[in-house]
Amino acid sequence: MIYGFLLIMVFTATWAGTWLLRKYALSRSLMDIPNERSAHSVPVPRGGGVSIVLALMLVLPVLTLLGSLPSSELIAMLGAGMVVAVIGFVDDHGHIPARWRLLGHFMAAAWVLFWFDGVPPIELFGVLFEPGWIAGVLGTVALVWMLNLYNFMDGIDGLACAEAISVCLGGSLLYWIGDAHELIWAPLMLSVAVAGFLCWNYPPARIFMGDAGSGFLGIIIGAMVLQAAWSKPELLWSWLILLGVFIVDATWTLVRRLIGGCKIYEAHSSHGYQKAARRWGHKKVTGTVVYVNVFFLLPVSILVQLGYLSAVAGILWAYLPLVFIAYLLKAGKV
Repeated sequence: MIYGFLLIMVFTATWAGTWLLRKYALSRSLMDIPNERSAHSVPVPRGGGVSIVLALMLVLPVLTLLGSLPSSELIAMLGAGMVVAVIGFVDDHGHIPARWRLLGHFMAAAWVLFWFDGVPPIELFGVLFEPGWIAGVLGTVALVWMLNLYNFMDGIDGLACAEAISVCLGGSLLYWIGDAHELIWAPLMLSVAVAGFLCWNYPPARIFMGDAGSGFLGIIIGAMVLQAAWSKPELLWSWLILLGVFIVDATWTLVRRLIGGCKIYEAHSSHGYQKAARRWGHKKVTGTVVYVNVFFLLPVSILVQLGYLSAVAGILWAYLPLVFIAYLLKAGKV
């Protein structure tokens, strides 16, 4: 009963908070002005993702009090999430040089790993590998990449929200199937918080998430992946499969731009989803991503969790079609 009440309160708080933030952005002229790289044609208020940050920051301690989130994981998520959100908020209102943003992101990632006791043992090819210091470094880089790729993929109306909702609901289903019920509530709360914001961000968007919201989603989802991996090693691969659309598009685009000699820190609009949106529109692309997540990636992730597919087979089955689509869309090519 109390969890249902919390879900309703989180949705309401995010919906109302976004309404207030939209009024604030309009009064302060905090607008995303269209340019040659934009996916929109009219100025739109930005920074609405702060409502997601505040709602989740308020509900996570309640989950700890209810015994659904260990205190160490609460500290990890609150600390890292706040650092990333503040960096994004300041950058939304002005500009922070890329090197300082990246330093803050690495500090947030290191904070998460510290409170999670590092990277858990990883099962691959039926062998359980114990992590060492190299795994810690790679884990930090992976969390920073998750944070930034979520920022990169927040470029059309509703996409970042639809991804977070469908992936978190999929993760909750994995926990229910795998009898890890204690992990269900954090991703459920996040999905409901994002749903409240989506009411304002659904195409055509009336407010944008901004770096504060997208970066926060990236680091929190990354922490949830780490949480899942500590619970059961196979859940790591299931979560990575669920996140396949964002991981493949962002990574393929980055690699393609590096090969092409582009400056990867410069803003661009060459992601696969951006090229698709210019051809078919925001609503169709966002809807297609949800369809892929629910009817393709989720079943594959369930098969991996239940042991019907190995981790390697599941990743290949999920990622190869996405890589082919990125290739067809010429992602990363200017």
